[in-house]
Amino acid sequence: MSQPIKVLSPIRLKDFNPDFHERLDKDETREKSLKVCQRIGELQELLHADARQALLIVLQGMDTSGKDGTVRHVLQSVNPAGVETANFKVPSAEELAHDFLWRVHRVVPRYGNIGVFNRSHYEDVLIVRVLKLQPTHVWRARYDQINAFEKHLTANGVVILKFFLHISRAEQAERLKARIADPCKNWKFQPDDLKMRAHWPKFMKAYEDAINYCSTHYAPWHVIPANRKWYRDYIIVKTVAKALEAMKLKWPKPHEDLSKFRID
Repeated sequence: MSQPIKVLSPIRLKDFNPDFHERLDKDETREKSLKVCQRIGELQELLHADARQALLIVLQGMDTSGKDGTVRHVLQSVNPAGVETANFKVPSAEELAHDFLWRVHRVVPRYGNIGVFNRSHYEDVLIVRVLKLQPTHVWRARYDQINAFEKHLTANGVVILKFFLHISRAEQAERLKARIADPCKNWKFQPDDLKMRAHWPKFMKAYEDAINYCSTHYAPWHVIPANRKWYRDYIIVKTVAKALEAMKLKWPKPHEDLSKFRID
């Protein structure tokens, strides 16, 4: 690959091509993705039975980058009962009465489950920074706090996969236009999307800094070229399957000697 996915050293987002796809064939890649999704389904059953670890998938990206679509595709073959999802929107009054990580920690997936964060604790160094919702010294200190939080989770059996769905500004424009043109997608369009779009350069800088400060060996960031949805999904399903395989999951032993049981 001519473009890295896992971030292991400081990067500049301008060096990453959102349209990158390794010149793969779309239909063939979709077929491969489907097979990997089926494998994820098998591994999720094993994760649930093993019940000693959890997998947390963190999805970040600009509006229309495909966070919802990614969830639908990656988890299409899993048992919904073993998935916990959380969407982080504007904090409630109760959430604002606590530290910024309080609402995050309380929805970390339990052992045996896959968790999905559609947006996450990183909003507190992204939109909070861009819209100046907190003083600089407040959000800047959160990089270290996030790293400590993620280190705590990984030390306690939570494997974290962080994906930045990287689309171009031009691609976002086409997807926003599609939401306006298609009556079935009208409900997805929000005027605030355009307000956030106006801050594109500031968001790219905020994402770049978040990735560079918070891509650690225990919870690295993955920059996913997301202009082509089929390639985005392919890279993510491969990464998820690989992470599950690396967890060295085992079927638990029965609590009793099953040979003594007779079923008539």
